[in-house]
Amino acid sequence: MALNTHKVEARGGEPSEVPFRSNRFFCVGHKWYFSTREGFDSGPYADRDRARVGLDRFLHIVSLLPGSNRVH
Repeated sequence: MALNTHKVEARGGEPSEVPFRSNRFFCVGHKWYFSTREGFDSGPYADRDRARVGLDRFLHIVSLLPGSNRVH
């Protein structure tokens, strides 16, 4: 199993020290999902990489919405 080694960066408006963030991805019955801060779970996806693509698409769509300067 590979470890998640990507660098965690501070969000805009946050202090430089990054607070703990839980992992958005989880697996249930060999299917992958991601959670949003709004409490929405999206999935199932065949694997974690596809769930990551789904999250990226979700974040892109949210960035297009009015008032999208909020962090997701």
